[in-house]
Amino acid sequence: MLSDLPPDAPSPAPLLVAYSGGLDSTVLLHLLAGEPRRRSDGLRAIHVHHGLHPDADDWARHCRRFCDALAVPLTVVRVEVARDAGLGLEAAARHARHAAFEAALGTDEVLVTGHHRDDQAETFLLRALRASGTDGLAAMRAWRRCGRGWLWRPLLETPRAALLGHARTHALRWIEDPSNADTSLDRNFLRRRVLPALRERWPHADAALARSAALSAESATLLERDDAQALAGAGTADPHCLGVAALLALPTARRHRVLRRWTAALSLPPLPASGIARIDGELLAASSDTQAGFRWAGARIRRWRGLLHADRERSALPDDLDLGWDGRRPLTLPGGGTLCLEGTEALPAPCRVRARRGGERIVLPGRGHHHALKQVLQDLEVPPWVRERLPLLEDGSNQLLAAGDLVYSAAFDDWLRARQARLVWHDGPPARESPEPL
Repeated sequence: MLSDLPPDAPSPAPLLVAYSGGLDSTVLLHLLAGEPRRRSDGLRAIHVHHGLHPDADDWARHCRRFCDALAVPLTVVRVEVARDAGLGLEAAARHARHAAFEAALGTDEVLVTGHHRDDQAETFLLRALRASGTDGLAAMRAWRRCGRGWLWRPLLETPRAALLGHARTHALRWIEDPSNADTSLDRNFLRRRVLPALRERWPHADAALARSAALSAESATLLERDDAQALAGAGTADPHCLGVAALLALPTARRHRVLRRWTAALSLPPLPASGIARIDGELLAASSDTQAGFRWAGARIRRWRGLLHADRERSALPDDLDLGWDGRRPLTLPGGGTLCLEGTEALPAPCRVRARRGGERIVLPGRGHHHALKQVLQDLEVPPWVRERLPLLEDGSNQLLAAGDLVYSAAFDDWLRARQARLVWHDGPPARESPEPL
């Protein structure tokens, strides 16, 4: 029987329990509610209502009753699961759940989940079957950053049988989700078919697999220190860019780890093994004047002028873009970008914002004649795909005042300096995190 949780989480620290109503989170919440210091630190729970099962409302009511009995505040959050996102229903529900948790998590608050040793063994096997390296085989970490706060998994070394024993000893009631019996799902297949067969031959299979995950995590931690140094050595002033020459100077295995660390730091989807091979064989081997690229999961890495550029895919501004703007409020651009004026209330006169169409000319600060905007952008080494999304600001006489916040005309530059103001162009929507699934 369980008597206490490992004291990994700092105290004082407010805890937010991810409470599904199942066995694992029920035992977790019961244990935490029994610790006065956790209550005094601030203990509450959150239940995510996916609306995917006919009994979802009943499940939420069950969770409410249990929390009321424990005198633990509960927040029930309803989410919309994107069925057409191309992720599959299970993954889409997981993403919606994670977003709800992060939105509810306060600054430095600790999200607590009921993952246990059996879950860790399943995760290790799933990662191994996907040919994961050391980082993937580390499976779930007991402690990591999560949004504005932290994620804590205090039961990772506890077998499910111990949770079941605790629940029965204390006459706890929990929800049995019928989807857990669906062996068409990979994790359920491992749980119901593979692991029982392994335990029959090797009774301590779960413990051994979880231990392998822990050893992989130790190795990954040691590797991460050198990865960070190598990434810094290949980095540039722009976090979205790495130097090709510096990458090629790294050993192959280190380079592959650096590429994964780089894309993870940019909150891009995990790089597939095929992507690493493509980057090595095509992008890094390409000549410096090419625009070789690799696309995956809505993201893209490009080779241009001795650099690798990584970001989410974004389409060019529409050719017919033509928006009126006075600068009083931020202007939303197609694709989620914005243009805003800081340091002053409005532009000197109403202006137009449009896309590049070719042939534009501008008088630069300190110059007395016009320059072709195309040549100015090339001299500034602005990548072609950035030029495609660059909004142009024109006055009522169709005189070009600015190209995003990269180029100002002489007159517009003088006007901004006189007011200590500036034009700011943010290209694209906020980066989305690609976290370890909860």
